[in-house]
Amino acid sequence: GEWIIRDFAAAMRIAGKPFSFTFLRYFNVCGCDSSGLLGEDHTPESHIIPILMQVANGQRPHVELFGSDYPTPDGTCVRDYVYIEDLIAAHALALNNLQPGSEGRAFNVGIGKGYSVREIIEAARRVTGRPIPIKESSRRAGDAAMLFNDPSAIQSQLRWSPSVTSIDAMVQTAWAWFSKHPSGYA
Repeated sequence: GEWIIRDFAAAMRIAGKPFSFTFLRYFNVCGCDSSGLLGEDHTPESHIIPILMQVANGQRPHVELFGSDYPTPDGTCVRDYVYIEDLIAAHALALNNLQPGSEGRAFNVGIGKGYSVREIIEAARRVTGRPIPIKESSRRAGDAAMLFNDPSAIQSQLRWSPSVTSIDAMVQTAWAWFSKHPSGYA
């Protein structure tokens, strides 16, 4: 996708019609709107935090943990999570800092560290006060042990920084929404 946009921008530059763009690269967006109005609702659900909320709400019997033998501190995959409102702020900054005719920029958006699947599960247990059973399964093909980004470029060039880095705080916003909307927007 980035190559297509870069090619389009180059063609527009040749045509004398500058096209500006900024790429935001993020991994795991999580949490819900802090006002409680907006939340995550899609089918099928494949993201860990909404699945954990469904288990806490009694809509699923357990969460499936895919692999516990990774070379990580607790044996489970580690991922960078970015809170939805922080991602929205990054998009607003990117739009406000577009430079007409520039070559365009790409930024990683995240907190710059990862949380393991077990840490996410424990956060969900703390926040919800519910047991959240686990069913351990083998690894999924292609899952990397650790994926997190380096947000230093967006921090220095756009002055963006995450306001929420605590996984408990991110999960709390999800729980606030899912506990009020267990069937989503239906």
